[in-house]
Amino acid sequence: MKRLDWNGLDEAARREALARPAQSRADELRRGVERIVAVVRERGDAALRELSAKYDHCALEAIAVDEAEFAAAEASLDPALKAAIREAAARIEAFHRAAALQPVAVDTAPGVRVERMLRPIGRVGLYVPAGSAPLPSTALMLGVPAHIAGCREVVLCSPARADGRCDEAVLYAARLTGVHRVFKLGGAQAIAAMAYGTASVPKCDKLFGPGNAWVTEAKLQVSSDPDGAAIDMPAGPSEVLVIADAGANPVFVAADLLSQAEHGPDSQVILLSPSADLLDQAAAEVERQCAELPRGAIAGRALAQSRLIAVDSLAQAVEVSNRYAPEHLILQVAAPRALLDGVESAGSVFLGQWAPESVGDYCSGSNHVLPTYGYARSYSGVSVASYQKQISVQEVSADGLRHIGPCTATLAAAEQLEAHRRAVTLRLEALA
Repeated sequence: MKRLDWNGLDEAARREALARPAQSRADELRRGVERIVAVVRERGDAALRELSAKYDHCALEAIAVDEAEFAAAEASLDPALKAAIREAAARIEAFHRAAALQPVAVDTAPGVRVERMLRPIGRVGLYVPAGSAPLPSTALMLGVPAHIAGCREVVLCSPARADGRCDEAVLYAARLTGVHRVFKLGGAQAIAAMAYGTASVPKCDKLFGPGNAWVTEAKLQVSSDPDGAAIDMPAGPSEVLVIADAGANPVFVAADLLSQAEHGPDSQVILLSPSADLLDQAAAEVERQCAELPRGAIAGRALAQSRLIAVDSLAQAVEVSNRYAPEHLILQVAAPRALLDGVESAGSVFLGQWAPESVGDYCSGSNHVLPTYGYARSYSGVSVASYQKQISVQEVSADGLRHIGPCTATLAAAEQLEAHRRAVTLRLEALA
């Protein structure tokens, strides 16, 4: 990991220090995704089978997972794993129900009631990656809030293995959370299928979930097409920023950095500390622990583009963190809540030495589908609200129009919208 002193850097060097790994949206990738989307739109299921053979190395007979496959998946899983999935789902549901938006009704003037009502998005598509490792936790993070929101139809795509089957734990989690249909599809072709529909896969109104560069590019492309589908958020590679003080445990700090670095070679991890000793110890621990990891080679490639940054104070560390806007922010300091009020941009925050980012990935109850690549400045993680539409309602009585009609007419006249003004004044004349 590259070591830097924040206060010894000029502005250009500071920008470079916080630069993400180059996100792959090269012309070749963009054109490749365009070709996949086009062929799926044109040839539907036949294209999906061909692309699955090409990219996932499997021959799909049926694209949809059938009941026998769901039953076989559940029967094959270790009871301890099934219990852990159920336990995690219960905590995710408890938090998401408590955090869900509520209907609102306010009398803004006598005789004027304004309301907000909530309606679920009709059909949503969930994407669960299974490239270097299947992610049943993502099925929970996407399926639970969709169920709470009450979406009429929830479909899920996840890549099949060479044997033509989806990961058993992903299928179990999908069924547990109430997903209605699962399709054995991955990559850009899965996104295209859910965005535009095929004979087997229904067209969805909004798409959710993380993925590789091809999936991310496909989501961006279909979301910019009026005939496509909305998406949860723009996203990039996984990332974590750790703020640690002199008393932080370097073993824990290193473990947290590596827990994100092992996601992929384009992941990024950053450690900020005012303590030179802590930075030294954490660097040594990262090297030692990385050598012990099964995915150590992947983590090592991510570490090559990661940073150890010395700052003057914890307050300055928070300022740097806000500038970076990390997906995950870990405050390994003696009094983490003292820093929390200063945090302005982060996908999810973890307080203290006993809150590893891993618990948020799996079972603390919060959602792990979060904005990355700096999008935490303007986006939030997936929640029940992500699956809902907020519709405003106005109810105005005759007395209510007498109260607010003149204000409306004055503003309409100022904007030179005479029909707007007359829609009010004609009614006020009728009430005179």
